[in-house]
Amino acid sequence: MIAGSAVTGREPYLAARVLNALLREDYGGLAGRVTRSKDGVAVILTGGRRVRLVPGSLFQDFVVAPEELLRLEDVLATLREVSSPADAPGVEAFARECHEALRALDLHDEHREDVLARLDHSVRYETLAAFVDHPVYPTARSRTGLTDGELVAYAPEFAPSFALRWAAVPRERVTGAPDPAQAPGPADPAQARGPADPAGAFAAAGLPRRLAETHALFPVHPLTVPAVREIPWAVVGPAPHLTVRPTLSMRTVVTGPRTQLKLPLTTSTLGLRNRRSIKPGTLADGARAELLLRAMPFPGVVLADEQTYAHAGHEYLGWLVRRLPPGEIVPVAALLAPLPGGGTVVEALAERLSGGDVEGLLGTYLRLLFGFGVRLFVGYGTALEAHQQNLALVLGGDGGPAPGPGPAPFRLLVKDNDGLLASPGHLRAAGLAVPDFTDGRMLTDDPHALADVFVTITLHLAAAAPVFGALPAPRAARLVGDALAEALEPYGDDPMARLLRARTLDAARLVGKSMVTAGTLVDKARTGARDVNKFYGTSGPNYLRQPPAAIRPVTQQRTT
Repeated sequence: MIAGSAVTGREPYLAARVLNALLREDYGGLAGRVTRSKDGVAVILTGGRRVRLVPGSLFQDFVVAPEELLRLEDVLATLREVSSPADAPGVEAFARECHEALRALDLHDEHREDVLARLDHSVRYETLAAFVDHPVYPTARSRTGLTDGELVAYAPEFAPSFALRWAAVPRERVTGAPDPAQAPGPADPAQARGPADPAGAFAAAGLPRRLAETHALFPVHPLTVPAVREIPWAVVGPAPHLTVRPTLSMRTVVTGPRTQLKLPLTTSTLGLRNRRSIKPGTLADGARAELLLRAMPFPGVVLADEQTYAHAGHEYLGWLVRRLPPGEIVPVAALLAPLPGGGTVVEALAERLSGGDVEGLLGTYLRLLFGFGVRLFVGYGTALEAHQQNLALVLGGDGGPAPGPGPAPFRLLVKDNDGLLASPGHLRAAGLAVPDFTDGRMLTDDPHALADVFVTITLHLAAAAPVFGALPAPRAARLVGDALAEALEPYGDDPMARLLRARTLDAARLVGKSMVTAGTLVDKARTGARDVNKFYGTSGPNYLRQPPAAIRPVTQQRTT
């Protein structure tokens, strides 16, 4: 950026989010630059600029004041100054991430009205969910290495459609699917069943028909084609086939009315180390986790069927078919999204389902969320990485009523369970077999590790982020706190219930994740993190005990 140039576009917004994250995680001891004086609280950037800070955030004590117009380069210069020389590669990678995120934000602003005007019913709420930035990670719009054209063509916030590519893989390399005929083929991918004429599917992908005798057909995202071409035993077909649309996760696409297809991507999101490839074993672990959860049923909660998948032993050759229950599905991540013509998704749902009572609708959601989550935690020593992207409201369909004073107008859908954490001891005590997970990080008998997941995922992301975004802070704090207390009440003095109360309702401060530190800035060898998605060390005020007064409903903020 040219010195002295005006701060334009989304730069001040992103620069503030980045600085807030660095302060929250106290990267490089940045919090030591915070000063308190008669003029208030401030942080001093490289070059001496004093940036005023104010209270009022859910997840940290002070954030950048709204009137501050920051330059991204000033924040990055400060980051470089406080960083360790050992972190230089990570710091430069994060700087690129910031610039990619800024470009993506400005690009989306250019296309925003056009996207709203042509929302497709099949991915309407997935597209709208992509309008809402991640509650914590500041550069979530960054998809490492993608060009503007690729973002517009494949990212969910641009509501694109595109055709998949296909690759022939030797059958002896394929694991997971019960039979190669179960694989999604160009003629019938929505049902994950090969066509009656397997050779015809190969021909539709531009591949020789004879390959059907020895090979299985794998769907390939267009962005992943160059990487798959480098695999010597995979044959990429030249013909695109089957039009799909991306969901919020981008690597998962909609192929039919109630069917999604999860595919590896050659990019990263939420940190350089959060690669969107699919490692061998991950799909099987997710399927095992789903079966475990099916042994812990809860009224009003339904699980996506994620039992049909295959892998070829390479991170860029794998697929999962996700079958969804009947009904209209609204991701929790979409609740705060803006609607064409004004208002938000949660306000529109409240008009339809609860006479305009947003608080009542969210209360029903929280009873389901916490009822299920607390039962898993206390009864089975299990915590889900079911954040706002992996949860959805299911309206209609054939589900029964949810718990509460009256029938719920929706069910709660849970999907993508390969980040689950479970205690072998608690599972055995409950009479359940311990799954043979490939990833040993999914098992622990440390109750505090389980509580960390509950607080940072279930409480922060699934509950607090949407509720505090939709309601004034005092009402939101009361609603979330009461729902959690109600869910814990039946378990009395059970040790796991006491622990969860101590870590949530009664805690002076709440644990947070150091997502930027572990995701990009610091190498795993230095953080010691077994899992960059479960790296803690930050803490923030307990918003259930002292609601942050500065927070306002999302309708009074600019939605992004």
